Amino acid sequence: MIEIDDPADPRLDDFRDLSTADRRPDRPGGRGLVIAEGVVVVERLLASPYPVRALLGVRRRVEALGDLPAPAYVTSAEVMAEVVGFHLNRGVLAAADRAPRPALADLAATATRLAVLEGVGDHENLGSLFRNAAALGVDGVVLGPGCSDPLYRRSVRVSMGHVLRVPFTHAHDFADGLDTLRDNGFTVAALTPRADAVSLADAGLRGRRVAVMLGSEGPGLTDEAIAAADVAVRIPMADGVDSLNVATAGAIAFYAIA
Repeated sequence: MIEIDDPADPRLDDFRDLSTADRRPDRPGGRGLVIAEGVVVVERLLASPYPVRALLGVRRRVEALGDLPAPAYVTSAEVMAEVVGFHLNRGVLAAADRAPRPALADLAATATRLAVLEGVGDHENLGSLFRNAAALGVDGVVLGPGCSDPLYRRSVRVSMGHVLRVPFTHAHDFADGLDTLRDNGFTVAALTPRADAVSLADAGLRGRRVAVMLGSEGPGLTDEAIAAADVAVRIPMADGVDSLNVATAGAIAFYAIA
């Protein structure tokens, strides 16, 4: 552990101005770093394949982590807030480089249950989906067109670090990606509130290799995505309610196919 009391110390640059210049690679100045917040999430980062660069925190939070594989910069909460750009109640941060993602074919070859996402753009929903996937035995996530970066700081935080342990990959060509899943024995089930879809409980998916497709927060799956699936399934709901939050719907579907 290295004591630092100067917020301008360049060794802290990985953690600087997170409120205005987060580390997404698609934002100006971003370097694609993975940022974990809080003891629990940092512990999951330390146990993940993501190479840790450094930690920053108040002493008692850093000491709670035990042996560390990278420099740990210890400072006051006030200095930490000046560096980060906001007061961090969780008291510790870690920064890591990204790890290689599996190829879709490799993920499909070893998985039994997958989530396939189209147009999920809200980082909190994306983080919640990963947390639900980890809790309910989903082996991986396939990100289709229009999805946000699951390693964005907010997604990592909302997922409670589970985005760092659930494998994910991209399917830039959605049609080819679904064909790859089918070639590996998956039934592709599109989750939709359409009245003509099969009730999830009656679809006979439990115990099979299933890829559940979930769409964007507003319109849901596109017509093209639903048409490309093997079956369209729905969660029956009470009159007057036509949809659920995508992460909630995903949790119900993940449980139903376990």
